[in-house]
Amino acid sequence: MAKVWQRGFIAPQTEARPNEAKSVDWRRRMSDNIAYALLVYTALQIFVTMGALKSEGASLLPYLALVVLVGAIIPACRRFERRWNRLTEEQAHDPSMAGYFRRDRLALWVMAIGLPFALTGLFKLLALTFA
Repeated sequence: MAKVWQRGFIAPQTEARPNEAKSVDWRRRMSDNIAYALLVYTALQIFVTMGALKSEGASLLPYLALVVLVGAIIPACRRFERRWNRLTEEQAHDPSMAGYFRRDRLALWVMAIGLPFALTGLFKLLALTFA
């Protein structure tokens, strides 16, 4: 660790020149999107489920919704992460991967934003049906 620090201190890395093309690392961009989507998902899950908890009273259904929501998002995000981490170094910087990245990013965000509302609505509908 000390050698790395000293090396960075003695010979600092040069910054990229403004006219150089900056290469995109699709793996890193997808990883960042997954992290932000999980934050948004968690916030929505808390607020949507808390609203359901207040309106339902003593029902266990909102708690079941929380368990299902947590169980649904983790494998899906791991699948996205695994798919993009399998790229080779060349593929990770290939501009032709932009379309695939946009497709997966859209699917990730639709899932992260839509899943809390969809499942909470489904559980509320079930509660009304069987109550």
